[in-house]
Amino acid sequence: MPDILHRISIDAPPQRVHDLIASTDGIARWWTGRPLTGEHAIGSSFGVYFGDSQRPAAVMEVVTDAPDHVMWRVTDGPDTWIDTTITFALRPRGQAGTTLLFTHADWQQAGEFMSGCSTNWGAYLTSLKGGAENDAFAAYPAGEVSRWD
Repeated sequence: MPDILHRISIDAPPQRVHDLIASTDGIARWWTGRPLTGEHAIGSSFGVYFGDSQRPAAVMEVVTDAPDHVMWRVTDGPDTWIDTTITFALRPRGQAGTTLLFTHADWQQAGEFMSGCSTNWGAYLTSLKGGAENDAFAAYPAGEVSRWD
């Protein structure tokens, strides 16, 4: 099964990066630009919203939330996302930096939609980097590079 992989160097401590990927307020700041529903706790789920949609674009169950590893399983959203996993592995880098290893795994097949998602993940991870380093977030719509309309 194909996976989306990204490696990002962030000039911020792992705890700062973890706080932004392991809370609904943090995720909204770097990814969606809108409040999320639900909660970010192991076994719980949260929904992400884009634009003015009243329906979540995707719902993720929190599988793991450790200081160095966060994993979500997609339970609702685009058909090709269902049962995929999204993982953020954090490694300390230098005195106060972080290496983020991102994986969106278990796609049934590679294709144009997966390629567009990979592009957008790269952009949103850049938003996470800018936000962690100096509060320069670029959440949706600014961070979306590959548009579907």
